[in-house]
Amino acid sequence: MGQGNQTVVKEFVLAGLSQTSIGQAGLFVLFFFFYVLTWVGNVLIMVTVASEARLNSSPMYFLLGNLSFLDLCYSSVTTPKLLVDFLAEKKLISYGQCMVQLFFLHVIGAAEMFLLTVMAYDRYVAICRPLHYTTIMNRGICCVLVIASWMGGFVHSTVQTILTVRLPFCGPNQVDNFFCDVPPIIKLACTDTFVIELLMVSNSGLISTSCFVVLISSYAAILVKIRSKEGRSKALSTCGSHLMVVTLFFGPCIFIYARPFSTFSVDKLVSVSYNVITPMLNPLIYTLRNKEVKSAMRKMKNSKKIVCGQAKMKMLFGKCLRK
Repeated sequence: MGQGNQTVVKEFVLAGLSQTSIGQAGLFVLFFFFYVLTWVGNVLIMVTVASEARLNSSPMYFLLGNLSFLDLCYSSVTTPKLLVDFLAEKKLISYGQCMVQLFFLHVIGAAEMFLLTVMAYDRYVAICRPLHYTTIMNRGICCVLVIASWMGGFVHSTVQTILTVRLPFCGPNQVDNFFCDVPPIIKLACTDTFVIELLMVSNSGLISTSCFVVLISSYAAILVKIRSKEGRSKALSTCGSHLMVVTLFFGPCIFIYARPFSTFSVDKLVSVSYNVITPMLNPLIYTLRNKEVKSAMRKMKNSKKIVCGQAKMKMLFGKCLRK
């Protein structure tokens, strides 16, 4: 990594989101609240899908449970370090930790893109080929598609990480973001990175843009095949939550990765949106717009009340019998 008298960079300094102590304290409280909501919302969806047999047997909700797991992992790659840095005087991250964070960020991010594309295909089959839906989207196929999403993310991230690790870093070491990502990191390399940038943009940009095009095309095909107004409105209400999630996730990703690695003043805000805000909003979007999920959550809540009531009754009867 070092050449001649060049000094090898052993750690990076993260720019963070605020430089004032008051601002950092306020942001710590805000982002801690966001992170707690992310955990509560996504875990609640996973538990609901796993505990409700009707939802667990449905391909759509099986994929939704996996999406919640990915959202939880994705947020956990960057947010804990961000919270620690809000309380730290110097926002440092070692070279090794930086590369690990970069690797998992792209593994989970690309896997989520592929999974959202799979979910769009699931909706297409459910609406356009309802008689063959259970045959095409059986549990075995769903498991294969989820594994394929993870494998696609792994291959994508491996390429990104290898290209980054091979670059020489000899200073400066100031990363203009609150986490380690490819665009701000390769700007610090002590060599011409034009070719590497083209390779990485074509890799990340092609994946995000192509998945987004496939998603939009699948929903367009759904609307074209359904001629009646009632059918289209029902299809839009069914797919509306998925479209909102797709827009929130793919929009910022395309903005960051599908262009040459030039810096814009809004890059940090865009990074916050898809790293912190979107994983928190996804559970809210699906639960607020999905009657079946809300019904299952109410049923689960009522069953807990019944269990607690039965436990209390047993305690009371036990006391009476002892008397």
